[in-house]
Amino acid sequence: MAENISPLFVLSLVFFILISLTSSSPSLSLPPRLWPPRFLGQFSRKPASSNRLRLQQYRYDVRYFEQPLDHFSFSAEAPTFRQRYLISSDHWAGPERMAPIFLYCGNEGDIEWFAQNTGFVWEIAPKFGAMVLFPEHRYYGESLPFGSRDEANKNSTTLKYLTAEQALADFAVLVTNLKRNLSAEACPVVLFGGSYGGMLAAWMRLKYPHIAVGALASSAPILQFEDIVPPETFYDLVSNDFKRESISCFNTIKESWDAIISEGLKENGLSQLTKTFHLCRELKSTQDLIDWLYSAYSFLAMVDYPYPSNFLMPLPGHPIREVCEKIDGASDGTSILERIFKGVSIYYNYTGDADCFELDDDPHGMDGWNWQACTEMVMPMSCSRGGSMFPPSEFNLSFFEEDCRKSFGVTPRPRWITTQFGGHDIKTTLKIFGSNIIFSNGLLDPWSGGSVLQNISDSIVALIAEEGAHHTDLRPATPEDPDWLVEQRATEIRLIEGWLSAYYEAKRLIFDM
Repeated sequence: MAENISPLFVLSLVFFILISLTSSSPSLSLPPRLWPPRFLGQFSRKPASSNRLRLQQYRYDVRYFEQPLDHFSFSAEAPTFRQRYLISSDHWAGPERMAPIFLYCGNEGDIEWFAQNTGFVWEIAPKFGAMVLFPEHRYYGESLPFGSRDEANKNSTTLKYLTAEQALADFAVLVTNLKRNLSAEACPVVLFGGSYGGMLAAWMRLKYPHIAVGALASSAPILQFEDIVPPETFYDLVSNDFKRESISCFNTIKESWDAIISEGLKENGLSQLTKTFHLCRELKSTQDLIDWLYSAYSFLAMVDYPYPSNFLMPLPGHPIREVCEKIDGASDGTSILERIFKGVSIYYNYTGDADCFELDDDPHGMDGWNWQACTEMVMPMSCSRGGSMFPPSEFNLSFFEEDCRKSFGVTPRPRWITTQFGGHDIKTTLKIFGSNIIFSNGLLDPWSGGSVLQNISDSIVALIAEEGAHHTDLRPATPEDPDWLVEQRATEIRLIEGWLSAYYEAKRLIFDM
């Protein structure tokens, strides 16, 4: 029997947010979307198809470290939890040579999934004689306080220890303890991270400069907060990715929203939409279908890699091009909605394994990423009028706050991240207080609009790839890698070499004193 495929749209930053949508047509309107796709939080669960994928296998040991549940309390009976981490010393040159430690800042998901999809770190470790360390982010994977996922995510009392600040402290305590036990206190640490992990890598370099000599922050939208960047940036970039492939494809998608609403208003309209999109269960509202499509288009923009990949779903190279070819290439007489279904099937069913599709992932689930979105990871998003293929929308903080209070009993703090890690003028903050950070971005990635895209100083560097997608540089090397990607990785290696050389020179001078 063919497998049902889940929509996988509990994505992001946690990343996000409440959107109130209104159609461009005065006669039709879309209801408010209180919980749109959380694109970073997508990684809090492995893709449903991951058991079918052939992943690169890297050698590592799985270990556990007893972490304080609250690093910022001094209670005598403070509870702890077991943090999972992956470690490989296969190529480590050892403490005698002050060989480096490459630490990947775990994201909002299973750490083994990130380890398997971060080939760059593994591939350059032999060159540097580096140890490789992948600590898991608290509340994700197997690093669960209170004994189980259900207990950890039970309510605001148990979830209150899930913050970026606590996670960074976990990384700092773990690597400090590890270095002490290995007599490797002099070994420099280089941080790596992609997406939310890239944000953590950049923030850790700022907060713990004595622990790490530098950070490679790939696709890290550290500017996606408050109004530092326009809230429509993300969805405008998604739209641009489709427009650059085909203006007719872009227009078909833009027209499809009214077609969906119009069909849904008809007698038996939801049943017809269920059939058109091959859904496993009767559609209850057009909004469920709209969310499903938003997710597909957004993910496709994130993973528009130039070669076949299986990061989120098994996909061909240049998947947006493939989607638009399906939409544009449908035979005469094919309806708009049938064209849309053919297109999104590239994302949801490229392998052809699915007979039907499930739309029942619950974005209101008490999972870790939704909690982070409702507390400190508040990233406003909206859709612009005219230039977007999505219906116009505006972020409504009041509605979002109300929904978070209903779901978790907490009120979001949209200004906390800028208070904690740097305010609106974060670039000045980085220039004055920061050093040795690479912000790498692919301009096809819709998250690039919230990242650092210009050099800030000689040591805080922005590497931009016009044809790059979501942390393309961190993915395993392939024979299909374009020249620009090979060159970008070579530049990153040279910069890391520079950090380490400066560190060793400083150590030599200290020893000579």
